[in-house]
Amino acid sequence: MSEDNLIEKITENKLAHYEPYGWHHWPEHPWLSYQFRRGLGETQEGGGAVSEVFQAASKMIPGDYESWHKEWLHIADRNMNKAQAEEKLNHIRTAMNCYLRAADYYRQAEFFLKPDDPRRLPTFEKMEACSKGFISHLSPAGEAVEVPYENGVSLCAYFVRAPFPVKRQPVLICMGGLDSIKDEMWFMQAHGALQRGISVLMIDGPGQGGTLRRHHVPNRVDTEVPIGRCIDWLEKRDDVDASRIAISGSSLGGYYAARAGCYEPRLAACIAHGAIWAITDLWGNASEDHGLAEHIKWVFGKSTMKESMEKARDFSLEGHLENMKCPFLVMHGGHDVLTVSQAKKVYDYGKSKGIDVTLRLLSEEETGAEHCQHDNPTIGQEILADWLADRFGINQKELLSTSYNPLI
Repeated sequence: MSEDNLIEKITENKLAHYEPYGWHHWPEHPWLSYQFRRGLGETQEGGGAVSEVFQAASKMIPGDYESWHKEWLHIADRNMNKAQAEEKLNHIRTAMNCYLRAADYYRQAEFFLKPDDPRRLPTFEKMEACSKGFISHLSPAGEAVEVPYENGVSLCAYFVRAPFPVKRQPVLICMGGLDSIKDEMWFMQAHGALQRGISVLMIDGPGQGGTLRRHHVPNRVDTEVPIGRCIDWLEKRDDVDASRIAISGSSLGGYYAARAGCYEPRLAACIAHGAIWAITDLWGNASEDHGLAEHIKWVFGKSTMKESMEKARDFSLEGHLENMKCPFLVMHGGHDVLTVSQAKKVYDYGKSKGIDVTLRLLSEEETGAEHCQHDNPTIGQEILADWLADRFGINQKELLSTSYNPLI
């Protein structure tokens, strides 16, 4: 298994090549290679076309963030324009495909822009427009919703019912972490859940997505509060089985989800899709030139990395994880370029405290060994959703014999 903190390691092989964690496109620029690997992997979940992704990469200047933005934006705009044109012609399936590709391309185009870049919010909102275009044609149609939070602020979210004739369905609350957002959850968590009869609420929590960008709400340590608001909202719906609501968080969301699972008794299951024991274990000594320093400071609502890490000291599962009463899955890449030891620490601590915890480390051989299975998100979704379906008592064979909608 991998050592920790490989994300900034420059490999001896400077040519594009395959590593245990997946395709390594620009070895001398590992942060960009990591994000490219993420975009490339998500093509298999509808978040792009392999040829378009490599076409964009071929035009980029290695290491140049401006060309990164320009080329992702180019293929995003192309797909959004095509989606709108095909929609007018009633070519709905093609329009849906183009909207979904464009949404993920806009996510990539927005990613490395500085928080105060005037292009950031407009690019983000183009992504949201494409996500909304896609989910509006699902059957049942997805909903763009606002979940009441606090101080007049709502959490930006999408609710999508699973395409089966079951009135009250179980629900997975899908959330990202430091940089993953509600619009990316389709490719990382939601698609697999929907295929197995589990509705999804994809959210931008505090410090994430539209909640950060529009409402300027930074993250918070007690994530059981915003997740509790989500459950309050779900309980009011007549199509939700409130006894089967789960939470899954990706990357830093692995901490967010686990913390919520410790103190929100209405959760029936919890998934750390990339586990975090303590944030300061990862970034405690990170300087201002860390590859994600700008984003970390933005999310934490602080002006320096030092201040961010002072706030981050409380973001630890020590003394909290023993309070979790629901089944807990820790799913992690065995060659995660950020950390593998964090997953083992979470699992070992949980096991020592008698928690119903399962550890699933993905290997180089099976693929999906990268952080949050970015190299192969499909296998990640299969493991995550099957585990949850089993915990929820879903008979998949019986379910699929009903009127399954293949558009999902």
